[in-house]
Amino acid sequence: MSPRTGIDLQMVIQTAAEIADQEGFEAVTLSALAYKLNIKSPSLYNHVKGLPGLRKQLALYSIGEFYNTLSEAAIGRSNDEAIIAIGTAYIHFARKHPGLYEATFRAPDLMDPEVRTAGDRIIHLILKILQAYGLEGSAALHIVRGFRSMFHGFASLEQKGGLGMNLNRDESLNIMISTFLAGLHSRLNSAK
Repeated sequence: MSPRTGIDLQMVIQTAAEIADQEGFEAVTLSALAYKLNIKSPSLYNHVKGLPGLRKQLALYSIGEFYNTLSEAAIGRSNDEAIIAIGTAYIHFARKHPGLYEATFRAPDLMDPEVRTAGDRIIHLILKILQAYGLEGSAALHIVRGFRSMFHGFASLEQKGGLGMNLNRDESLNIMISTFLAGLHSRLNSAK
């Protein structure tokens, strides 16, 4: 069976991305996607290997979009300014693309070499920024874990309604980033 004219893998993934952002990651199913594309579900097998294949492709697409967002935020910036820019971009991506953000860590197999390679680009971007602070090796990786955990926690709480108090969320974000930077600077100063 040949693929329907006008439908290719890019269209399939972009449509899946729309469903994820509008209705949530779990709403991305073969039947929902086929309905949106106005095709029969079996036709999707011309482009993806079932639901796991679709979710892998969506994860790769999402990680790529996330990397591009963070990378663009870092261009022309270094040190604290770069940390602030990519931290803010991280949260803005999660706000603008909640389904894509969830897809970045919901691949069917997180150990899949393609998924790992895509995700490693984000880690290497943050590591490159941390080099300006003289951080390398395992010390830098621990800081990257903390950085990612902090922003993922904020994004997750915000998406699940856990930041319901009548406080400005962007102000909370700015305080969180400045506290992270103060801790980073304190750690670096005590190591001298």
